[in-house]
Order: sequence, then structure tokens, then C-alpha cells
Amino acid sequence: MLAACDFNAMEQVFERATAVSDDPSKYSKVFSTGRRSYVRQFNELYYARLNELKPHVLTHAARRWGGKNITHTLKVLNVEADETTYIVGTVFIDSNKKPSTLEQVEKEHWISDPEISDGYRNGAETVYLEDESGRIRLVGDVVDQLLLVSGIVAAMLGKETPDGSFEVADMCFAGMPPQTALASVAEDKYVAFVSSLSATVECPVTLEMQLLAEYLCGTLGPVSHRPLPAQIVQVVVAGDVLSLPTPPLGHTEDARANDRSAVSALVSAIDSYLADIAAAVPLALMPGAQDPADTSLPQQPIHPSMFAQCKQYSGFRSLSNPALLEVDGHVLLGSSGQNVDDIARYVTYPNNGPTDSPCELAAKSLQWRHIAPSAPDTLWCYPFSDRDPFILAQSPHVYFVGGQDLPDSGEARGSDGQHTTVVTVPKFSKTHCIVLLNLRNMKCTTVQFSATNI
Repeated sequence: MLAACDFNAMEQVFERATAVSDDPSKYSKVFSTGRRSYVRQFNELYYARLNELKPHVLTHAARRWGGKNITHTLKVLNVEADETTYIVGTVFIDSNKKPSTLEQVEKEHWISDPEISDGYRNGAETVYLEDESGRIRLVGDVVDQLLLVSGIVAAMLGKETPDGSFEVADMCFAGMPPQTALASVAEDKYVAFVSSLSATVECPVTLEMQLLAEYLCGTLGPVSHRPLPAQIVQVVVAGDVLSLPTPPLGHTEDARANDRSAVSALVSAIDSYLADIAAAVPLALMPGAQDPADTSLPQQPIHPSMFAQCKQYSGFRSLSNPALLEVDGHVLLGSSGQNVDDIARYVTYPNNGPTDSPCELAAKSLQWRHIAPSAPDTLWCYPFSDRDPFILAQSPHVYFVGGQDLPDSGEARGSDGQHTTVVTVPKFSKTHCIVLLNLRNMKCTTVQFSATNI
């Protein structure tokens, strides 16, 4: 006998909110390396950077120091003694704490990953400003107290000292580039930022990862918990979706050491896991330091052949790192975190405490108009010859950085009204936490998953 069915008691069905995304080809060439060739020297990249950023730096220098009878000296080596002036060039920090690629070659005879240092500044480093004419040493309290990173293009105000150094009294940078108007969003719509799932061969999908997938798909928990997940219109995985075991170095006769079947099984499991999410909500995937992609920036998109199930869904996109995408008229610039991690190694630590959080460092890079200034000095990158893709042509509405220890949000403001929301995304494998950004009001919230009570 069939029981009567009370349709009023049936679970409420929530319809997924939608957003307008950009054409995948719109920003695809910004961080594309094209056909790779490593025969070029990195000095061409530095020249391209200086030539593009110098006019913007001079504009901000004129705003800052104009009307004070201060002249601009065209070349750093043409500075005259006892004359207050300002010069423009590229910052270079000479420190014995910085990694040396040549030393790595001598020690290892094989380079798999760049050597990582805890910090590059210990008080014994020398700071220079360089241009086409040469370099001049920078000294003074301003140099010691403010954050300077190798590769920044800046203007320095000061005067030459008797020993030929340049004592800096003030400095300025290129400033944030122009920004398009922020599109108005009438209702709550969220972008979910996830980073460092770090799936392993031993446990491809953890309980917390499974809870995350159910949450994003709108099937986790009671009905009262589902309205917010239904408003997620885009998921971004910002790097390190995998944590691959270290491959054997060189050639080995042991067939077991060369067996990569476990890695293939891991990739297949993650493909299936991400496909379940992509079937419910648009998903963008960026490579990270631990993923099967280029070591040097910009990392190119992970090859779609690795995600046979994901690529069946139109909402799945494999992006570069860094990457640009657009959601409902909001321009999102993202990084998997290597650039900000390297900037943090230039931070000095007075009073035994860090002066800037990763979120604040990311915001400062927008003021420099360059998101990876330490490349190629201490951050591996491709030797571009005619352009520097890490220079910002426009200010994004959102700048997110993955692979961080803690979630955080802040803002960067430009002199012409630019406003960028800066978000740091924590490592999911450590915190089991994601960040949700509301496109209506640009506010961030976090969601944490715990399997301890299951």
C-alpha cells in the first residue's frame, strides 16, 4: 500500500545563481609565453620593465615633489654632490642570503626546484639603484626602514654623499594603473577561493575535501544551510591541487622507482573530484609550485589532458599562474602565492616581528604596478625580451593570493580613485578553510570544514 505524500513537506529546491564570465580568450595571452626559448638574457626583461614603468614613476614623482625646486637627474651616475635631486631606476639588493643558481648547479648537477631561503635581508646587504648608465648605492634610514624588493622601479629623492653613495630622503613608485568602473551587482553572488588542496598518493580525497565538494555543490547539511552555497557563481582553485611525490633523480634501473602508476591514479582521482564540482558550478584551476606545471613564472595552464572528466564541462577552465578572469564585470587578478612569498623574504624584522602581512605585501605590489618584481633575481621566471607580463596594465577589482597560512582581506587605493580588494587564501590542507567574496558588497567571509564530529 502506498502512503500519501505530503508535497508541502518536501525539501525546498534552491536554484543556482549565475554570473556572466569573460570570453576565455580575453586574457589568455597576457601571461602566455608562447613558444618557449631560453637563449635570451634576462637583461632584456629588466630593460623592458624600466622603459615601461619609468614614465609612470616620473609622473608620480612630479606630483610628489613638484613645486619644491627639485630637479630630476636623468642618469643615476650623473648625480652631483650636495644637490638635492631625484633619480629613477631599478632597485637591486646584493645579499649573501639570496639563492645562487650557479651554486645549485655545482652542488646538485641537476636543478629540479629553486632553493628557498627564509629571508634575503639581514642588515648586511647592499641596496643599489640601476639604470642604463650604471648603479649607485642607496643609503639612509629610509632605505633601512621601508620595504624594498629587487626589481622594483622607483624614484629616489636625496643627495650624493662624500663617498659617492646616494642618501635617500623619500621615494615613490609607479602607482596603481587605471581601473574600469566596478559593475553593480544587485543580489548576493559569491566567488569561492580555494587553495592548496595538496592531494597525496596516500589519500587523494580527504574527508574535509569531500565536505568541501558537497558544500560547493549545495548538498551538504540541512536545507537551512543551502541558500548561501546556491549563490556561489564561481570557484577558483588557486594552486597546489596536488602534492606529488618527489620523482627519482636521474636514471635508475629499479623498475619500481620508475613506476608512476600511483601518480596516475592520484591524477585520475582528483580529476573525478573536481569534475563533480565543475558539474554544479563554474570552476577555474590555476597551477601552483607543487603541481605538474612549469617551475618558472608565469606557469602555463595545466594540460587539459590531465583532466579528461573536467573538460567535459563548459564551466571548467585551466588558467595560468598568475591569471586574469572576469566575473559579472569584476576583474579578478590571481596568483598561487609564489610571488608574494618571495616578496616576504625581503621584509626586515625590527623588534623581532614582521612589519607586513602577506595581504599588505600584495597590496603594496599593486602600488608598485608590478606583482612579481623579484623575478628573475630570486623568483624564477621566463626570459621575456620585449615585455614584462607582470606589469599591471589595469587595476583589478580583486587581487587574490593563494597558498597562505591564514585568510585575510584588505584593500589597495590609488591616487586616482582606484580601489582593489585584496584577498589571501589559506592552504586548505592545513586550515580546511575557504574564502567567499560577495560581489555585491566586496566583503569576505570564511567557511571552515571539520570532520572531527563525523
